[in-house]
Amino acid sequence: MKRKTLTTLVLCTIGTIALGQVNYGIKGGVNIGKSSYSEAAFKDNQVNNVSFHITGYAEVTIAKNTAIQPGISLQGKGDKYKFDKNNLDGSVTWSTMSIEIPVNAIYYIPTGAFGSFFLGAGPYIGFNVSGKQKAQGNIGNWVTDGDKNLKFTGSKRDMNLIDAGLNFLGGYKLNNGFLLNAGYGLGLSNLSPSDNSDKKLSNRTFSFGIGYQL
Repeated sequence: MKRKTLTTLVLCTIGTIALGQVNYGIKGGVNIGKSSYSEAAFKDNQVNNVSFHITGYAEVTIAKNTAIQPGISLQGKGDKYKFDKNNLDGSVTWSTMSIEIPVNAIYYIPTGAFGSFFLGAGPYIGFNVSGKQKAQGNIGNWVTDGDKNLKFTGSKRDMNLIDAGLNFLGGYKLNNGFLLNAGYGLGLSNLSPSDNSDKKLSNRTFSFGIGYQL
């Protein structure tokens, strides 16, 4: 299924570049992430994990005010928990860096001489390339105190390698090419290597940033 998703995204990218006028852009900014970790005992301890993103993309116009944006993106995501009760006092953070391939459909709403609002959505597939767990304080037997690198392959992996999901985005693009954007990434893959249905793990990421389109 994941291989089919990747193939579909690649074919969409190749197909859209052949369709019409192509412009290029770059954008970056802040990511505010959490996970959908389903173990209820820790929900009250979950806080935002702040990271960053940077994305290069091509925009292919396919109709009036409508475009397709395939791209490649470096995305920092993760999860964080803080404890200060029940004889626990400390924190644990999982931070990952992934390379993502998004393909978004964009619709522009012109506002006259200044620019256009835009809305968009589309699928993405990502590959976790690095990650770290940082734990400190008294956090019981949940994780080991200290730092460790996360593994994404093999039988002893800490997290699955491939992430896939949907992007939703919006913002405003000035006529000179500068843009302000915000987005939400809805991870649909279970990143937990455990077969336990109570330990499902998917990314949930808000993003805010600026960019420029040629």
